[in-house]
Amino acid sequence: MTAVFFLFLSFFQIGLLSFGGGMAAMPLIQTQTVDLHGWLSLTEFADLVTIAEMTPGPIAVNAATFVGLRVAGIPGALMATLGCVLPSFLIVLMLIKVYEKYREASLFSGILLGLRPAVVGLIACAGVRMLTLALWGEGGQNLLAGFSSFSAMDWVALVLIAAGFFVLRRWKPSPILVMTACGVLGGGAYLLKDRFLG
Repeated sequence: MTAVFFLFLSFFQIGLLSFGGGMAAMPLIQTQTVDLHGWLSLTEFADLVTIAEMTPGPIAVNAATFVGLRVAGIPGALMATLGCVLPSFLIVLMLIKVYEKYREASLFSGILLGLRPAVVGLIACAGVRMLTLALWGEGGQNLLAGFSSFSAMDWVALVLIAAGFFVLRRWKPSPILVMTACGVLGGGAYLLKDRFLG
């Protein structure tokens, strides 16, 4: 019962503070699930982001359901998901009224403009954390330490990241196709690497 309560409370905080969509919520989810409660390791969190991104639906809700199920079964999944969506539901109901009444006001426009840089910062933070985790593993979370140890870099991951980025920018295919292709290529590359390099 205590785990279910903390799941609801943690994901309620995430839902309340995650402005800018699912990827902007990733640093908050990492703080709650990895740093504060220890429900996931950093590697498991990276896997969670991948799974939540690949499955249909909002990434934060998918993450809440996955973590809740892992920690406390079906009741945990339900309470974590409810905690994640409830703040947005309540805030949107209030904002509809406020927006209809004050949408021309400069203060309201200024608030929205002020939130944009914060959202970009949150997304960038999540991206840098995921990048260092992909390239250096859990030991590479200190970015400067990671940059000073290029020999420890995962070169297969670097090639896959660069190729995925290039393909997405150049031809703009479905991200699902790019993720699937990188998964297949990565599986083959790591299998060969383990077989021939040990």
